[in-house]
Parts: sequence; structure tokens; C-alpha cells
Amino acid sequence: MQVKTIRKEHWETIYQTKQPNQVSWTQEVPVMSLDFIHQYQIPKTAAIIDIGGGDSKLVDHLLKEGYSNITVLDISEAALERAKKRLGPDASKVKWLVQDVLDFHPTVQYDLWHDRAAFHFQTDPSQINQYLNCVKDAVQGMVIVGTFSKDGPQKCSGLEIRQYDEQNMKQQFETAGFQNIECKREDHLTPSGAVQNFVFCSFTTKKGRF
Repeated sequence: MQVKTIRKEHWETIYQTKQPNQVSWTQEVPVMSLDFIHQYQIPKTAAIIDIGGGDSKLVDHLLKEGYSNITVLDISEAALERAKKRLGPDASKVKWLVQDVLDFHPTVQYDLWHDRAAFHFQTDPSQINQYLNCVKDAVQGMVIVGTFSKDGPQKCSGLEIRQYDEQNMKQQFETAGFQNIECKREDHLTPSGAVQNFVFCSFTTKKGRF
């Protein structure tokens, strides 16, 4: 069985069998992501894509704030169906893509690429290069990426991840042609009460930022 098929089946099983309070990544309010978006005054009409968004509530908050061009991509159909059910009629205002980010071939340019905890699942150089090439093809504005830091967990949902510090993140994205704006740390409190340290970094393309 191909690695990508195994990965998809893994995430489908997770979202079919576990509730939000049973997984570590759940946030009622994605504070760090929203802080970055507010700080950079991302326009309400900006084309935003949330990579590995699953059933994250970032989309809920963006819709409430009046953002009108949102795409959520996730490998798990079950995750996106859960998000659609939660949003109800508002789900029709969002574009939903069931896809592995490594297979994503964007047909439009996004003003903002947001990724909380998908990039760190790319653990070998070929996966990382695929991911970064996809970002280069997809983005005309800004990138916000959050991963487990080197002070954070070494695994997530039973899968190996790649930890980063600020310098490692900068090197990966700057090598791909992005300019770092800033990096911040966040201690995420999981539903079970554990603390996970994240590093969030923002970048801009040479095409400019807002």
C-alpha cells in the first residue's frame, strides 16, 4: 500500500472515531493564527487557504469577521464533513478541498497560505521540497506556518513529525524564496491538559505583502 494511501486512511480513521475533545490539536479560538491575520490587516476579500484545516475553527472565526474567499484543504474527508456540519448554512461560503497537500496543484493564487500543524508531518527532504514548491506555486502574498517547536512533542497522533526552531523555519522558507517577517512561540494547552510548544513564522513573497 502506498504511503499516501496509508496516511489518508490514518486521518480518516482519526476523524471518524475521535471527537474534538479527544485530539490534541483542538482549539476553541486559534489565537496565534488570528493575531497574525489581524496584525497584517489581511483584507476581508483576500483569497485565504487553510492547509490541513480539518475541523479547525479558524474558518468559523474568519467567516464571522467577514472574510469571503476562504478555502480549507485537508486529506481527510471526514474532517471536512465535520466542519461543514458544524458551520451549517455558512459551509456553502467556503471552498472545501479533500486532498493531500503534496498532491495539491493550485489553479489560483492565494493572498494568504495558513498552516497550523501540517508542515511538520513532512519529515523527509523530498516531502519538504514538494510542500515548499506547492507554496511557491500557490502564493502571491503571505505565508503563516505553525509547527511543533524543538521544545514540543516528537509525535502527533502516533505519527513522526519534524520539529523546528525559528532558525530552521527561516532557512527552509528563505531557501524557497520567501522573506521572513517574524516568528513567535505559543504554548498550546490540549483538551487533556498537556502543553505543546509551537513555533509560528510568517513570510512574504517577492510579489509583496498587504
